[in-house]
Amino acid sequence: MVNRGSVAVAPARAADHSPLPIAHCPVIKQLGLVNYQPTYEAMRRFSAERDEGSVDEIWTLQHPPVFTVGLAGRAVHLPRSGDIPIEHIDRGGQITYHGPGQIVVYLLLDMRRLGLSVRPLVRLMEQSVVNTLAEYGVVAHGRVDAPGVYVDDAKIAALGLRIKRNCCYHGLALNVDMDLAPYAAINPCGYPGLTVTQARALGIADALESVGDKCVEHLLRLLQPH
Repeated sequence: MVNRGSVAVAPARAADHSPLPIAHCPVIKQLGLVNYQPTYEAMRRFSAERDEGSVDEIWTLQHPPVFTVGLAGRAVHLPRSGDIPIEHIDRGGQITYHGPGQIVVYLLLDMRRLGLSVRPLVRLMEQSVVNTLAEYGVVAHGRVDAPGVYVDDAKIAALGLRIKRNCCYHGLALNVDMDLAPYAAINPCGYPGLTVTQARALGIADALESVGDKCVEHLLRLLQPH
């Protein structure tokens, strides 16, 4: 049973389609629309309390409107207007926006157990979005100089991670069908004038949940040890 609207939920479903060994198959949780701050605190708590035997988790959700500013955040990139709350957090990177209609996927993974370091994990996250969009006939790509996923020069997904004790949290945010206007108040990811797009503008009509499920499925495939 899916229990939405809380960050303290039972697994929404087992990761049945993952090729990972069952002992290391992440638990998938669908949390619905949840406020940013308690979700952030729950990620930090999960990561602080986990041990070598803890099962990894992947959370999919949406947030009410909020700007999040990473450890590299600079005042010049912050909102120039509006009343959307700002959260200063411990992921890498600059500022981004979260809001309804954007699928957020948080990865709470034991990277050492998966045999991953930071850069390969970032590339894997990007590829999961590229593969998801490819299912709809949309060609996308990552960028080594500016992590994220782009369609032509427009950014459609942002990434950010925090690594502690060889485990990660935070993750990716894929724009599906949302109000993009708040991006105009910031320099998205620290890039003045960066164009932002979303799946609906590219002709993808699937519901956010369907797009999110596809993205998680691609993540699970890519997480398979090689």
